[in-house]
Amino acid sequence: MRMQDDKAGGVPIRTVKSFLSKIPSVITGADIVQWLMKSLNIEDQGEAIHLGSLIAAQGYLFPISDHVLMLKDDGTFYRFQAPYFWPSNCWEPENTDYAIYLCKRTMQNKARLELADYEAENLARLQRAFARKWEFIFLQAEAQVKIDRKKDKTERKILDSQERAFWDVHRPVPGCVNTTEMDIRKCRRMKNPNKVKKSVYGISEESQTHSPVHTLAPIAKQPAKEDLKKQITLLNIQLERHCLKMSKVAESKEPNQQRVKRWGFSFDEMLKDPAGREQFLKFLESEFSSENLRFWLAAEDLKKRPLLEVPDKVQETWQEFLAPGAPSAINLDSHSYEITSQNVKDPGRYIFEDAQEHIYKLMKSDSYARFLRSNGYQELLQSKKKGKSLTAKRLGLMQSS
Repeated sequence: MRMQDDKAGGVPIRTVKSFLSKIPSVITGADIVQWLMKSLNIEDQGEAIHLGSLIAAQGYLFPISDHVLMLKDDGTFYRFQAPYFWPSNCWEPENTDYAIYLCKRTMQNKARLELADYEAENLARLQRAFARKWEFIFLQAEAQVKIDRKKDKTERKILDSQERAFWDVHRPVPGCVNTTEMDIRKCRRMKNPNKVKKSVYGISEESQTHSPVHTLAPIAKQPAKEDLKKQITLLNIQLERHCLKMSKVAESKEPNQQRVKRWGFSFDEMLKDPAGREQFLKFLESEFSSENLRFWLAAEDLKKRPLLEVPDKVQETWQEFLAPGAPSAINLDSHSYEITSQNVKDPGRYIFEDAQEHIYKLMKSDSYARFLRSNGYQELLQSKKKGKSLTAKRLGLMQSS
């Protein structure tokens, strides 16, 4: 608090220019070190850097362009964390909160908020873990993105960085120290055993055991009893709609607007949807590269086959996609091809995994991006939007009549 207090000689916070843009509300690592040495009477510069790094590791201040929370004594830009996210509030966010955050990041400005590799892996794991409630998480993230877009651009940029820093503390980069596992937090919880886990978006642990986070804005005070009743009623209504929606999706092969939109959310989202795979296959056929997806599906099918059928299926897949002169030859790197060639000699359900992973990355990094930009996908997306708006109009007319 003293570091941010201008009247008490805090660290100078300023907006700096970078090329054609401005970077708001930043401080430099050198300024922080100098302030610590002067204000706390620290003579050793190394000690000041160490103390600043401990403060950064807890998330009270953070680098604006790095996920690693440590202090550098140079011109690196840092920003102060919002008091709401301070770890002294004994934060223990849920995985559903983290899932919403990562989901939201993928929907926002791709260039500025692109997921790091470890975050993309975490998102894939969370999608599997919360498969039953993923529709809720997706809709919640989508609603938050719409609200964020209404905010001032500068304010949104600062809030995005503060939220990112919060998760860098609670879901740190692999290899970094997880400060949230330190004993001091456990001691605080022992002093207040009735304290429930907090949600970044305002729902307590009890609510989250029944459904994902609903409230959009952070809530500082405990909600009134009437507000809780309203939330419970609304969540029950959403749950009924969700069950109905899932049953309808299962009954119909025709994808609705929400499903088509989700294909653009992630490559895995599209692959696990039969309608999405079908549309992607049509696109690949138009580019004369459908063998990639057909091989990937064949490798997936092999993993589910009974053991007695495995040798024949392996040979069939090898002859079609990988053998010399194969009718649907796929483009593999030499390393993956050599491994697969050796694996074929001892057939098993997972012998094509190296080749499958190579083809998966190839489709994800190349074909998938073009598919999302293709006329076919864009037309399908627009037609579903029009269909949705027409349905809404009809419902409005029925209600008014």
